Amino acid sequence: MTQFPSAQHLASWAGICPGNHESAGKRLSGKPRKGSAWLRRSLCQAAWAASHTKETYLAARFHRLAARKGKKRAIVAVAHTILVSLYHMLKTKQPYRELGADFLDHRNAENIKRYLLKRLERLGLQVTVRSSENAAALLA
Repeated sequence: MTQFPSAQHLASWAGICPGNHESAGKRLSGKPRKGSAWLRRSLCQAAWAASHTKETYLAARFHRLAARKGKKRAIVAVAHTILVSLYHMLKTKQPYRELGADFLDHRNAENIKRYLLKRLERLGLQVTVRSSENAAALLA
């Protein structure tokens, strides 16, 4: 992997990097660049298969992105994630480590709690939040 100085260089060579088209400070639609068509197709097929797995990080990433950007753009983003993780696995000679479907939820737990509380309050509900350790102590 010494051919590529970073994972971003590999993604750019493969044509899986996100496009970046900006004019007058406004971010416009940027399509991915041309690269290795065979590698891009293989990565997109792998991403499509990964998106149909259960309780995996890649499937969770696909569903989060597909809700906002659409399925095809989400597939390209997951293919990019697969390529970057392959680069790091080959460079460090480490096996793949599955992060799990709830990795992003645990990483942004406070933001998710705040968001869900605001949604419930907008529906007209009054909510008090207690952690599960405190709830177990109160019940005992």
